[in-house]
Amino acid sequence: MTEEEEKDIRTELARLRQEHRDLDFAIGALADTGRGDHLTLQRLKKKKLAIKDRIGHLEDRLVPDIIA
Repeated sequence: MTEEEEKDIRTELARLRQEHRDLDFAIGALADTGRGDHLTLQRLKKKKLAIKDRIGHLEDRLVPDIIA
């Protein structure tokens, strides 16, 4: 992996982590106020989970494979 590719991955990770935190905050706020309907909360949670999966995938790309 080139330095530029690693930089791009790290930039994407930072963006995704921020989006994940924002969704977490939004879900909490909607749940606490009771203003969000069940479907909206489910959609936000699903999106948050997809972002978490993408973060995991990108983190795996940064860690070299270790063959024991």
